[in-house]
Amino acid sequence: MLPTPEQVRQYITEGLDCEHIEVQGDGAHFEAVIVSAAFEGKRRIARHQQVYAVLGKRMDAEIHALSMRTLTPEEYRNNPNG
Repeated sequence: MLPTPEQVRQYITEGLDCEHIEVQGDGAHFEAVIVSAAFEGKRRIARHQQVYAVLGKRMDAEIHALSMRTLTPEEYRNNPNG
């Protein structure tokens, strides 16, 4: 069974304290905007690795692809669309 965007959102928020999160997708391919203070001081690759770690084996078994924007709360406040 393929996950819904709501399930992917739940998977992420269970392991990462998010100030804001949006997930869209078709069951295999997803796009997410993830805003978390846990990203402070980290480069983009480290932020993505943090999300992948939270998702764990689900990335191999359930989620075929995940495109994400990972932002700190300040970055999101300054430019929520960019």
